[in-house]
Amino acid sequence: MSRVVPPDADGVRRAVEILRADSVVAFPTETVYGLGANAFSRQAISEVYRLKNRPSWNPLIVHVASVEAARELTAEWPAVADKLAARFWPGPLTLVLRRAAHLAGVGADNDTIAVRIPAHEVALRLLEASGLPLAAPSANRSESISPTTAGHVVRSLPDVPLVLDGGPCSWGIESTVLDLTTEVPTLLRPGALSLRALRDVTGAIALRDAETADGAARPSPGMSRRHYAPRAKVILTPDVREADRSRLAAPAAILTYEGSALPSYRQPTEPGTGTAVITSGQPEVVEVLSADPAEYAADLYAALHRLDDAGVATILVQEPPRTEDWLAVRDRLTRAAA
Repeated sequence: MSRVVPPDADGVRRAVEILRADSVVAFPTETVYGLGANAFSRQAISEVYRLKNRPSWNPLIVHVASVEAARELTAEWPAVADKLAARFWPGPLTLVLRRAAHLAGVGADNDTIAVRIPAHEVALRLLEASGLPLAAPSANRSESISPTTAGHVVRSLPDVPLVLDGGPCSWGIESTVLDLTTEVPTLLRPGALSLRALRDVTGAIALRDAETADGAARPSPGMSRRHYAPRAKVILTPDVREADRSRLAAPAAILTYEGSALPSYRQPTEPGTGTAVITSGQPEVVEVLSADPAEYAADLYAALHRLDDAGVATILVQEPPRTEDWLAVRDRLTRAAA
């Protein structure tokens, strides 16, 4: 039987059986594909860490079907959590709260839990049909590119028991993570939901003062120095036209966006299609994404997957603007290049 199945009644039934047997299932969300496991099962959680080769200190986000289910997982539920949930759930916002005493084994050695309600029909049907809170990091090997299609999942995790194929993810980048255990809500991971939208509800939002060292407990995933990385070496550069290519491993590729500094070549007619070109006498593959930060983010991982599939050894990335709207994209590219 195929491991990649449509999310129809039979596919969801098979997924529920696997989850209730303390194993794992990959499923789509609006952000990226997740590798889901029963958040109450130590055996299932261990399988997530094993398949992903994920460090034990890196916690998991728990996905639930309702605000009531989220509250049951927490020891404290501040008023601002109600306001954020009412505005943004279901959606790409993860809240970090004090963890309920009965919930153990879903992440690093701390007393918090990261929780959200995904805005994807398949994810919600799976949550409702299983009746389980699902701990679900991205369905890929640790540190590698997050998957936005079922095909990405299978290539990265060939041993996953079942993948519900819900098509490409619409946001294409992980959720924004906001810590509500601090005096002022603190951004732990920039993501699909903008800071501007969050401030409309919370007012001030604090940013983390320093990076969290690998090996140290942390309240959220996405805080490791290296993450979201393709097989190719990623180099961020202020101007892809002027980058010194003499010492770069070939073949090389360029990842840039419409209207930015571009080498002298014929642009593809459609952003994100990629094209083989000649620059400085050497063939390069070029990916031109949208100049809109949300649209760029939606195709970023897919573009990195395409470049890996093309067999490039180096990816020169045009640095995006240093503005708040590009914060999530800059975060992903910086970690991919670490």
